Amino acid sequence: MKKIAIYGKGGIGKSTTTSNIAAALSNLGYKVMQIGCDPKSDSVKNLMGGAKIPTVLDKLRENSDDVKIDDIVFEGYGGVLCVEAGGPTPGLGCAGRGIITAFEKLEELNAYEIYKPDVVLYDVLGDVVCGGFAMPIRQGYADNVFIVTSGEMMSLYAASNIAQAVKNFGTRNYAKYSGVILNSRNVENEIEVVQKALDEIGGKIVNVIPRDGLVQQAENEGKTVVEAFPGSEMAENYISLAENIMKICTGGE
Repeated sequence: MKKIAIYGKGGIGKSTTTSNIAAALSNLGYKVMQIGCDPKSDSVKNLMGGAKIPTVLDKLRENSDDVKIDDIVFEGYGGVLCVEAGGPTPGLGCAGRGIITAFEKLEELNAYEIYKPDVVLYDVLGDVVCGGFAMPIRQGYADNVFIVTSGEMMSLYAASNIAQAVKNFGTRNYAKYSGVILNSRNVENEIEVVQKALDEIGGKIVNVIPRDGLVQQAENEGKTVVEAFPGSEMAENYISLAENIMKICTGGE
């Protein structure tokens, strides 16, 4: 089982990218589980036909003593197993603590043993890499960490912080920083800007995902590009990204 965390600044297209990777991997024959670790709880909606699923924290608040595995794991496009950690009641509690609670519940219910996914994708908000948001890195849940960024300054600033956080835990044989996914925003000389930043941050550009209106069109239908426009060049970009991620995670590159 390969466990992969995908981090990025809020609004950078991290969840869109992750769900398209999940859809592409399922088409390539992998059994995939995607776990949304953002309080907005919208990581998997494009794998679920646009519907938001009940979160782990929702179910625990309803009945903490009687939560079953099929209350929190839902099958989406291509058989992708979808989970949303959820967040606290607005104004109350800590979102990071919610992630910790959700992870603990999945383990308690033996989710990984029951479903036996080939790949687990953690979709993690990376504006602040502390508390529960750092859990996929520090607790050894993820084997590899990829960062979604653009050429925008704040996105690259967040990427630098995330990469540093991963490196800080590197001596404990936790997750490995494995590069960045450039989700283009049509910034002038964007590839060069990101590459210059990586000269300081470290790592490499795994794939460049071009800006394309098909992404929004697919999301308007509650789908990934891979599902909505399977023969498109944009779908091929996501398939290429998924293949490259698996090569890196299996030591093939």
